[in-house]
Amino acid sequence: RKVTLSNFLSNFRSEKRLTVPPRFQKELQVHLSRSSSTESSDSLNTSTAETPTVAPGSSVANVHELQSRIRELLSKYSSGVRVSKMPQIYREMYWEDLSTEVLYQLENWPHVCTVEKIHRGDPMDGFLYPAKKIPPAAKSDTDQEKAPQNVASSKTDPLLKPSMETTPASLSSDFKAKVVSILLKYSSGLWAHALPKVYQDTYQVKFPEDILNNLELLSDICVVDYVSEVPRKAILYAKPQRCIDENLNVTEKVKRHDGVKATAEQQYEESKDQYLENITVPSLIIPSEGSVSIMVLELKNTNEVLIRQVYYSSAQEEMEDEMKAYYNQNSTVSSAQSLSVGQLVAVHAEEDAWLRARIISLEDGRVKASNYVYYVDHGFTEFVEGNSVCRLQKQFRSLPFQAAKCKLAGLEAFCDDPVLVKAVESQTCFKIFAVEILEKSDTPLLVLYDTSGEDDININATCLKALYDKSLELHLQVDALYTNVRVTSVSSDGSLYCQVPSKGLSRLSEILQKLEDYFLYKQTSEFNVLLPFCGKICLFPSKGKWARVEIKIIHTRRALDVQFMDSGTVATVKVSELKEIPPQFLREVIAIPPQALKCCLADLPPNTGMWTPDAVLWLRDAVINCPEFSMKVIKQDASKGIAHIYLFAPENFPDMDRSINRQIKNADLWKHQKDVFLSVTPSGTSSTKAIGDAISALQLSSGKLEKSFPDSGREPSSAVCTIDMPPPLPLPKPGDLMDIYVSVACHPGHFVIQPWNELNNLYTLMEEMIFYYSRAEEKPVNIEKNKLYAAKIGDEWYRVIIKGILRNGFLSVYELDYGKHEFVSIRKVQPLLDTFRRLPFQAITAQLAGVKNQQWSEEASIVFRNLVEKKPFVAQIQAAVNDSTNSWDRKIVTFLVDTSLPHIDTWIHDFVTQSLVEFSKGD
Repeated sequence: RKVTLSNFLSNFRSEKRLTVPPRFQKELQVHLSRSSSTESSDSLNTSTAETPTVAPGSSVANVHELQSRIRELLSKYSSGVRVSKMPQIYREMYWEDLSTEVLYQLENWPHVCTVEKIHRGDPMDGFLYPAKKIPPAAKSDTDQEKAPQNVASSKTDPLLKPSMETTPASLSSDFKAKVVSILLKYSSGLWAHALPKVYQDTYQVKFPEDILNNLELLSDICVVDYVSEVPRKAILYAKPQRCIDENLNVTEKVKRHDGVKATAEQQYEESKDQYLENITVPSLIIPSEGSVSIMVLELKNTNEVLIRQVYYSSAQEEMEDEMKAYYNQNSTVSSAQSLSVGQLVAVHAEEDAWLRARIISLEDGRVKASNYVYYVDHGFTEFVEGNSVCRLQKQFRSLPFQAAKCKLAGLEAFCDDPVLVKAVESQTCFKIFAVEILEKSDTPLLVLYDTSGEDDININATCLKALYDKSLELHLQVDALYTNVRVTSVSSDGSLYCQVPSKGLSRLSEILQKLEDYFLYKQTSEFNVLLPFCGKICLFPSKGKWARVEIKIIHTRRALDVQFMDSGTVATVKVSELKEIPPQFLREVIAIPPQALKCCLADLPPNTGMWTPDAVLWLRDAVINCPEFSMKVIKQDASKGIAHIYLFAPENFPDMDRSINRQIKNADLWKHQKDVFLSVTPSGTSSTKAIGDAISALQLSSGKLEKSFPDSGREPSSAVCTIDMPPPLPLPKPGDLMDIYVSVACHPGHFVIQPWNELNNLYTLMEEMIFYYSRAEEKPVNIEKNKLYAAKIGDEWYRVIIKGILRNGFLSVYELDYGKHEFVSIRKVQPLLDTFRRLPFQAITAQLAGVKNQQWSEEASIVFRNLVEKKPFVAQIQAAVNDSTNSWDRKIVTFLVDTSLPHIDTWIHDFVTQSLVEFSKGD
């Protein structure tokens, strides 16, 4: 397909940065981009705002300066440095971000550095050394992470690096060779505590136990991966054979050194000025962290979708600007004298642009790739004349090709279906999407999300609807009357889902019966869902039958929310309960449109704007247990996909005055509570008797929800709240060190930390709360200020304390484990059971030590927040305030230490102080 190049390129020109000190441009840009999106950094809505800065940054003009900086950096780490630590060290030295992609290009720069790989399944797991040197034995993780004595540390502290020296040379070569022989049999690693038994069983010789107390003694022959504070709790991995051989024969290594060095230098000198046609361009790497945004270029089928990452846009723009400057001056010198199939070339395109292309075939002096020149960064083709083609110089081969292929999850079985391909093409081509990466491979598996509107749209799920059998779709007609209607679900906003007798419903019953018969002779474990993702359609056992469900929200690895496609019910289930649709039934199951039609009662709610809890409960009691109804369609709201109806019991049809609509409208169910404002008073007291009466009046009652699972009535061991408060979280003493995680950061004067070693317990607690509250019956709730409750905020359940009661049934709550203030509907609050009160509240309010307390500017707060929020640190406690009886009112004053760099500990208060100085200079 021919496209206009100038229009295509204009989509990727970046905007200029704010006028602030250079080292803070990224932080402020991220903040301003986030201002129109949600607060969560994990939301797909922020994907385009949180795109990482491409190295070497806006202040580095070309790749030569980048290479010079890497040489300078490595000169300070002559003994080697881990590849994964390079971005942090680079930022520390130059105050700019180093793109992860650069790390995959280092192998192509032998004149800059030497790369030593360690094969543990991670291509980033290796070491870098200065150029033209034979690297010494690869270090273990623990060796690389030694820190100076600026923070008191012990060997067993996982965040503060050990500083003691090891003596691996003291072990005999024979012993080392035996250990290596064992580790080579365990490619996935061997637990250190298991090594003695394996060693003794293999060689009938006792293993020296003292070695387990100092695993550094094995660091020259294996990689030691500590996974706990316990010294012996580590995993041992065999190093590459070449490194092992070198460490077992040091003398021979020294003898070989000069000869290898001379050969390497000679080969480099001979090749550095030559034009190498076969230099490999690095593969396009998807970032492992943060949100990813892509543009869809074109597709042959849904397993071959051509995309490019927005992440690399500025790097590509810089490269193409450099190509334009170079070839406009050297087009004669660089002209291609001969062309061959598969050759990479530079092509002079429209508007004086120079782009990278690949040749597929040649014809009559014209270059043709798939009948055109294929632009490897833009994914489209066109004819070009031979005089527009030049050799692609080596300096323009470092950036990966920007056009890459991917697969769309959930569509693989129908990848070549012309109807589906057409739907995907119309929905995606030349549009930008946020992506969820399910599998990283040569052709990654993705879910696309359109985040341009108020709601995120799952493109994969939307396009799958194109496979619906049109003959089975039911289109309700305005003013039409329908009988034998079944109400399957009632939502808290008064909307309801109905099943209407139709051809599609009959076909659904047939296919579900086929599935039932099929599974009678099959082990259902064969069809366990191994890769759940939002929008995936699965089977779920409900009331002794199989039901179609669509995954809506994934909470944890075990818990997720599904919506029953044919009843509209939303439920939280375990991943292990879901089953894949057998391949031979897949098209039939997918082709049937959802049989639950979303409706609402016409002319309701009356003059109130929203449904009250009492009205919702009345409606549920009236319709859920009734086998059938009649209904009349009043109007269709196509934009919301909802029908406005009048609903009748069979005996009352078609008397409008006796319809469900009129009955619920005439009932006294629509009175909302008056606005209530609470003053700050001690717990258990209220400012006036009127407020006390208003609080006691906010009592909710609830009917039973429809259950779609057998164990939904199961409760934790204690269903009555007899524990008022959990035990307080012990605060460390002044001078103590503590591994922590910063959950919320407002400014240096106020942030919230959580103990690192309790996070797993907290995640387990929240998972159990999700399972319990999503399946348990709703209970009456007496709302009182300064009392503990469970509240559903977003898609999770949290332990909260009520801080105030607001208007229209909303509450002001404080998350006791995360330190956030939130507003939540009173409908989403439930009693907090004893089972969930045993873990101490995890949020600890903190203030940064070492800086003067002041009114923090917006710029300083932004930088501090981006520096520490949602990151682990070591806290060195300066003072702890314990005089409050409420755990959420206690506070500590602490230093924060970033120990993620291998040779340096960063004290956050020093960084904050320095940033204040730079902001003052900027002003």
